[in-house]
Amino acid sequence: MSKSEVVYADARRFLDERGSNAALAPNGLNPATIMEKAVRDRIIESHFYMEQCFAVNEADIIDRVVEHVTFVGGTYGDSQKPSPFLCLAFKLLELGPSDEILAEYLSYGGEQFKYLRALASFYFRMTRQAKDIYETLEPFLEDRRKLRRKGRAGTSLTYVDEFVDDLLVKDRVCATSLWKMPKREILEDLELLEPRVSPLGDLEDLLEEEDDDEEGKRKYEEEDSEREDERRRNGDGEEGEVVNGDPMNVDRERGNDRSRSRSP
Repeated sequence: MSKSEVVYADARRFLDERGSNAALAPNGLNPATIMEKAVRDRIIESHFYMEQCFAVNEADIIDRVVEHVTFVGGTYGDSQKPSPFLCLAFKLLELGPSDEILAEYLSYGGEQFKYLRALASFYFRMTRQAKDIYETLEPFLEDRRKLRRKGRAGTSLTYVDEFVDDLLVKDRVCATSLWKMPKREILEDLELLEPRVSPLGDLEDLLEEEDDDEEGKRKYEEEDSEREDERRRNGDGEEGEVVNGDPMNVDRERGNDRSRSRSP
């Protein structure tokens, strides 16, 4: 690929004109103002952004993620330093990658590099419409790979599915206020989304199966108790069973009777 075929984002124009000439994101928001001004200023002034995010394209983003992103997060530390993850997310807002490129980030690239999937999911949540967000991100709720999360409180452990769930249900993630997305139930009522089926199956079916198992166990215990009572009733009065008294005393009495019968 020749250099003329590589399209670079004009970061200076993007920032100076606040995206006035930039295309709006698919959800209708201005990509230059999606992040808060205080966060944008920290990103622009950060060493990582100036060194690693200048004149990069969509393919370079993958290299930057693999080489530099080791945790998810917005700003961290007492100085509220922007993370490489957040800086690259802002760079994606400048680049505005197509749906095809995002699909590569999320699918094949995401299978190889978990932080690339997390970054693409974060960008997708900021720029796409609600229906597309649910349909695209919900499959990643089954991704159990570990992620590091860093914030003002320090470093903690999370997972890809937990991070994606935060994107779907929370209004603020990684020091960024996300646009208020309608709940899934509303889109289902409007018939824009099909009801989501859990990988475990339908909840009502699971509860019915659990009730059936408990009822079967209870019946088995009752039948077992009845059989035990029946055995006890059938055993009453059998030969060799002594109801009252010590069996040793009975044996001694029988021995004394035999001795008396033998004496002259």
